[in-house]
Amino acid sequence: MSNTYSKKEKLKSKKLIEQLFTEGQSVSVFPLRMVYLKTTESDEKGLKCGVSVSKRHFKKAVDRNRIKRLLREAYRLNKLTFFNNSSESYALMILYISKDGTDFESVNKKMKQLLEAFSKKVSQQ
Repeated sequence: MSNTYSKKEKLKSKKLIEQLFTEGQSVSVFPLRMVYLKTTESDEKGLKCGVSVSKRHFKKAVDRNRIKRLLREAYRLNKLTFFNNSSESYALMILYISKDGTDFESVNKKMKQLLEAFSKKVSQQ
């Protein structure tokens, strides 16, 4: 697994996103929440990840897009530590649930905690 966030890794399928929110489980580390779902073997191996920021909390698209960029970058930098040896495939959606803006250092720190909590929860199942 490389240290990029390629087109193959992006969660785009509307069916999969809908299934993710109806059947998926979640883990939270404020201000981040991750909804995840183990995908079937017919899908290709690996992770599909998407990010989302609420329009209700951030009215301006500029603010939403900035936070989404921070989330994607933090995910890209930290995914190798947690998913390098993973044989299962997952669909992930990372949500920013705070009403306040943020900076990269805090997002990166919380992303590490979120991915750690996710890997613990998955290993318990």
